[in-house]
Amino acid sequence: MPGPMVSPVDTLTASDAFARRLAAAGDGRLRQALTATVTHLHALITELKPTPAEWRSLIAFLTEVGHAADDRRQEWVLLSDLLGASALVEEVNTRRPKLATPNTVRGPFFRADAPARPLGSDISLDGVGEGLAVSARVQDLDGAPIAGAEVITWQANAAGLYENQQPDLQPEFNLRGLFRTDGEGRFHYRTIRPAGYGVPDDGPVGTLLRKAGLPLRRPAHLHFMIKAAGFETIVTHLYDASDPQLDADALFGVKPELICRFERAADKPCFRLDYTFVMARSKQGAPA
Repeated sequence: MPGPMVSPVDTLTASDAFARRLAAAGDGRLRQALTATVTHLHALITELKPTPAEWRSLIAFLTEVGHAADDRRQEWVLLSDLLGASALVEEVNTRRPKLATPNTVRGPFFRADAPARPLGSDISLDGVGEGLAVSARVQDLDGAPIAGAEVITWQANAAGLYENQQPDLQPEFNLRGLFRTDGEGRFHYRTIRPAGYGVPDDGPVGTLLRKAGLPLRRPAHLHFMIKAAGFETIVTHLYDASDPQLDADALFGVKPELICRFERAADKPCFRLDYTFVMARSKQGAPA
């Protein structure tokens, strides 16, 4: 008795065969994503023609990335960021009116458990570095203040290192804080002027991209995540205009409207930064 009919699969039909198998399982966003991913993956393999040894090297690299990720370091986020994928995801999902503050990537050093601090607090717990007084206002597109907005900020220190990169050298939650805007939509705090830095290159992602000759520097910046009911969440950076690496940001996050001057304060021995964040209203039916 002849066996069942089997359609041969080759490089020209493998993607179609995979899509047909998924289609039989039903429709949905996951099926769409898997079909597109496999189609592009097969096309890439056909174009590059990797050897079996090269393909095993790729799998070994991805395995190393997984091993390098833990509670304090997210190597997968770093890979996404350095490939420009994180920036592109933000761009296609947060198209806002011209005057609204744009989103950038969150980066691998964010901590959701930043402690709440009163306005005016100093988030530099070790006091190492040049002082920086940050004063900002959160408003809507019409210029009205947004009171009670939640503002999480985090940054690198004067050596370009985050607290969760140096858990034994920096105090817990150093240079991190959660603030609430006052009735005029304002918040202010003290910190130190951050330094630019090289992205972590001691793991598999850094090793690979360094070999490829990709720039792995980030200009000096402060991170902010701002949430308010009825508005799209802002996740963004403010960049130091004096940093020479602005045009070579490894995470593709620099935008002209996010470049700021850290001015020398006239009345205090520190720098100061003033900025206005502009929030866009949430689209109907969309998450904030």
